[in-house]
Amino acid sequence: MGIFNKNCGLALLAGAMCVFGFAPFGIYVIPVLALAVLFSLWLRADSARTSAQLGFAFGVGLFCAGIGWIYIAMYEYGDMPLLLALLATLLFAAFWALLPALAGYAQARFPVAAWLRIALVMPAVWALLEWFRGLLVTGFPWLTLGYAHSDSPLAGYAPVLGVYGVSFAAAASAGSLLLFWRSRWSKQGKLALILLFSIWGLGALLRTITWTQPHGESFSVALVQGNIPQNLKFNEDALVGTLETYRRLVEQNPARLTVLPETALPLLRHEVPQSLIDKLRDHARQNDGDVLIGVFVRNNGSYYNSVFTLGAADEQLYRKQHLVPFGEFIPLRPLFGWLINSVLDIPMGDLARGDAVQPPLAVAGQQVAVNICYEDVFGEEIIRSLPQATLLVNVTNDAWYGNSPVAAQHNQIAQLRSLETGRMMLRATNTGVTSIIGANGKVQQQLPQHEEAVLLGQAQGYDGITPYVRWGNAAILLLLVAMLAYAWLRRNPSLLGKEGKGR
Repeated sequence: MGIFNKNCGLALLAGAMCVFGFAPFGIYVIPVLALAVLFSLWLRADSARTSAQLGFAFGVGLFCAGIGWIYIAMYEYGDMPLLLALLATLLFAAFWALLPALAGYAQARFPVAAWLRIALVMPAVWALLEWFRGLLVTGFPWLTLGYAHSDSPLAGYAPVLGVYGVSFAAAASAGSLLLFWRSRWSKQGKLALILLFSIWGLGALLRTITWTQPHGESFSVALVQGNIPQNLKFNEDALVGTLETYRRLVEQNPARLTVLPETALPLLRHEVPQSLIDKLRDHARQNDGDVLIGVFVRNNGSYYNSVFTLGAADEQLYRKQHLVPFGEFIPLRPLFGWLINSVLDIPMGDLARGDAVQPPLAVAGQQVAVNICYEDVFGEEIIRSLPQATLLVNVTNDAWYGNSPVAAQHNQIAQLRSLETGRMMLRATNTGVTSIIGANGKVQQQLPQHEEAVLLGQAQGYDGITPYVRWGNAAILLLLVAMLAYAWLRRNPSLLGKEGKGR
């Protein structure tokens, strides 16, 4: 029991340390090392149940350390009682920790030689369960291991296999490290080292490939960061000041494409003063361009989180289609409706979904695929607009999460979307991170957080498709399933249930 507790504590610590691999820290080798520790613990576990417990401990460490910002939204801005907010955050983390637990259990059920289990089964099972996390309960891909590698050589796999391919490369690296540690400079250890260098070397080589080509000339952009405090955003007394702030920032900064954050104007579209509409439209037309504006829209009794356009092009509209549970819609309303109505105070917390497929917005001479806030976490949804879309735009409001790392992590996620699609991503946020991300996934410019400012820069549209745009997640899923099928064919039933290190 003492050893079990010690191992679970080590798994918990390893999971928590993973957070330092993600933005704003960016030490991307840490999650690889942490996963190697977990794989080692799994290998020494005496049963599938113990492996599941170790996976759960790792997951609790990862999610408690990595998504504690949910507490800020519920307690500081949602007015949920302190203890209830803490309990809800812990339960949320524990729920998602069930998937690393399932990964631990699943890999232990493969009665194969230790080297095969480490090199193939554990990495494949880990990546497959991360993909499943992106689907379960509308999906929660935050802290997917691949995102930690937005600026590492492994990012080269993103245009080919997507973020889950990057996750698999990172997990396979962890397995290679463990194999080398176990075998040192024996033949098997040397092969593990060759495998490790091959994974990273191929990733670096893939990063040098240009998958898409420029579309038209570059053009000027202005990304507006209004820095409206969340506790004032929906305050009627602050409304006039909010509208004036955005009018002033737009008119002071001419650009062909100007982008305002998510729900920058905290009104319904038909409530926005016509005088403000006229000023913004006239300003955009003077620049032969357009303005994208975040706002709510009401249609047939339903409310939508939306972006509409003003300027040289006809007015167009995008409606957010992937909503955040409890924040934007009420799942299982008869069971959880009271949570929004009685416990949480979240404005516009019960929205309708836009269509799953919406045409890009034809503005500033480009075909712009807009995604709102959390939508940029879902790579396969972003590619629905491609290859027609020449540019990606994300508008968001991470003010809900205070000074936590969430905004930096969100910007890092957007880097992977640029890599996957071969398109630039323009991010206009309320409090940060407002940024211009190149088609190669590199952050070209960004504003300091929690400051009122406008990011002025140049953008470029792109044509063409990456392999990921063509295949989506199907390619990595086929690869993972094929690897697990191969491992299963190599199974030896006599090994099932035996201590891993003896295999």
